[in-house]
Amino acid sequence: MEKIFENKVAIVTGGSFGIGQATALAFARRGAKVVVADWIEDNEQATLRQIKAEGGEALFVKCDVSNAGDITDMIDKTFSAYGRLDFAFNNAGIEGVSALTHECTQDNWERTLAINLTGIWLCMKHELPHMLKQGKGVIVNCASIAGLIGFPGLPAYVASKHAVVGLTKTAALENAKLGVRINAVCPGVIRTSMVDRITGKDKVAEQQFISMEPVGRMGEPAEVAEAVVWLCSDAASFVTGHAMPVDGGWTAS
Repeated sequence: MEKIFENKVAIVTGGSFGIGQATALAFARRGAKVVVADWIEDNEQATLRQIKAEGGEALFVKCDVSNAGDITDMIDKTFSAYGRLDFAFNNAGIEGVSALTHECTQDNWERTLAINLTGIWLCMKHELPHMLKQGKGVIVNCASIAGLIGFPGLPAYVASKHAVVGLTKTAALENAKLGVRINAVCPGVIRTSMVDRITGKDKVAEQQFISMEPVGRMGEPAEVAEAVVWLCSDAASFVTGHAMPVDGGWTAS
C-alpha cells in the first residue's frame, strides 16, 4: 500500500474498537503515526499491537472526550511524541439508551450529547489551533445516517448526530480559506459492537436491519475507514463541509 501519509500524524478517538480501530489501522498502513485515544483501555492493546506488527508507529492515550482536561492531555501527548498533528478522526460516540422522546431520561440525554456532540466540539476546539498554525490539516467527524434522517426510539442519539453534521459544516466554512478541511462520515448499519448491543446479536433483529440495506448486507468497519482516509487525502482536496453517507444506499432509498 502506498505510504501517502508518511511523516504525518493522525489522532483517532474511540480507536480501540470498531470503526475507530479500522481507521487507525488504515492511517498506519498509509504511513501515518497514529494516536489511538479511547476512554476504554483495551487490555490486549489490539489496535497498537496490530499497527506495530505491521511496522507502523502508534501510542495509546486514555481519553474521555467529554472531559476538556482529557482532550488537552491527548493533544499534549501527541505533540510530545510526534511534534505535529495532520489528521483527526473524531469518532468516539455512544448510542445511549433506547427510549421514546417523552420517556428519554435527562441523564441519558445529557450523557449522550456530552460524548457525541460536546466531545467532538472539544476535540475540534483543541485540534484546530495547531492545524491553523501549520496552515494545513484535515478533520473528519463521525456522524451517522441518524444525522441525516430520524430513527424512532433514539432521540438523544439522533439529535446529537444531526448536531454533529451542523457543527461540521459551520467549522468547515470558518476554516475553508485557512488550509483546514473538515468533513463528516455518516455510517449506516456497520458490523460493530454498537450494532450488536442494539440487536442483542439476535439473528431476526439483524436480518431486519439488513433488509433495509439496498446492498443487502451490513457494512464493515474497514469500509468506513476507507472513506475517512480518502477524505484526509489530497484526492479530496476540494471536499469540505460534506456529510458523506457510507450506508449501502440506505439514505438514498
